[in-house]
Amino acid sequence: MMGVQLIHEAYLRKLDKILAVGTICAYPKHCPTPFREDDIWNGYPEETNAPYGLAKKMLLVQSQAYREQYGLNSAVLFPVNLYGPRDNFDLQSSHVIPAMIRKFVSARQAGATEVVLWGDGSPTREFLYVQDAAEGIVLATECYDSSDPVNLGNGREIRIKDLAGMIRDLSGFSGKIVWDTTRPNGQPRRCLDVTRARKRFGFVAPTPFEQGLRKTYEWYMANREIADRPIPRAP
Repeated sequence: MMGVQLIHEAYLRKLDKILAVGTICAYPKHCPTPFREDDIWNGYPEETNAPYGLAKKMLLVQSQAYREQYGLNSAVLFPVNLYGPRDNFDLQSSHVIPAMIRKFVSARQAGATEVVLWGDGSPTREFLYVQDAAEGIVLATECYDSSDPVNLGNGREIRIKDLAGMIRDLSGFSGKIVWDTTRPNGQPRRCLDVTRARKRFGFVAPTPFEQGLRKTYEWYMANREIADRPIPRAP
């Protein structure tokens, strides 16, 4: 509903342009990879993400409708999983990269012999460094004037099992990884076709994944007192 109100207010106040940000969770669970924007309606999202993904996808519907009916210059981007410094490292609510970083660092410091991770490690994900995402959003704001959906990513797919190995090596943890298969894997694969962003407004993500991952890890190690604080939750 926040998205609905935001676009409606942009129309009422006659803004020159509004850029909304959707989510990769809007895509169908078994979407062919790499995900192309034209496939976004070809199936239901992965069940654990569906309410969030569908809500964000409605931004696209409203953007297109308000452009057609009222001439509102609006656009919607669909970024892939983001990561980087100042991420959420609270294990109750964090996403995969900050959660793994915190788990492996804590295990090394505690002298633990294993780290337990969710699922079986087989799903794949694509990750976009947060600074690259910000630059892509600015580029689209300045240069993109269409309500066609646009993916925002780098086009690189990595298995969760391989990601875990990279973060284990970064952290210096020497124990084993245990996969808890009673926990969900989530969507089987995620990887974007990023051609449209390059062609429509010249966006190409410049940060190599290994470099972005190291920057994220180094930020966490330098800011653990802040990063490890629990995030307040509503009662």
